[in-house]
Amino acid sequence: QVQLVESGGGLVQPGGSLRLSCAASGSIFSIYTMGWYRQAPGKQRELVATITSGGSTNYADSVKDRFTISRDNAKNTVYLQMNSLKPEDTAVYYCNADVLSIIELTRINNYWGQGTQVTVSS
Repeated sequence: QVQLVESGGGLVQPGGSLRLSCAASGSIFSIYTMGWYRQAPGKQRELVATITSGGSTNYADSVKDRFTISRDNAKNTVYLQMNSLKPEDTAVYYCNADVLSIIELTRINNYWGQGTQVTVSS
């Protein structure tokens, strides 16, 4: 009923930049908080950044001042601009969203994208 599709991952050298995008589609009535999480090999999934529908943001300490989250509510899309990338940023990055679906207007459900690989290596 609701799909999140990420794009923009890839291989980049240390110090480089990447921009991730995540587009939500389907039976969407309203989208609330959207965010990015990541999971490195052998580690648990962790929060990277979130943004509310009103634009309030929250970042993990490890990415503050390097990553910027933004969204385009008209396009149901969230972005993650990643600068000054480090090898430790290597992970699968997942999009997440709290969505009120047209099909189920009585509660907000949480959705995940399929993930996009980001590799930072020389």
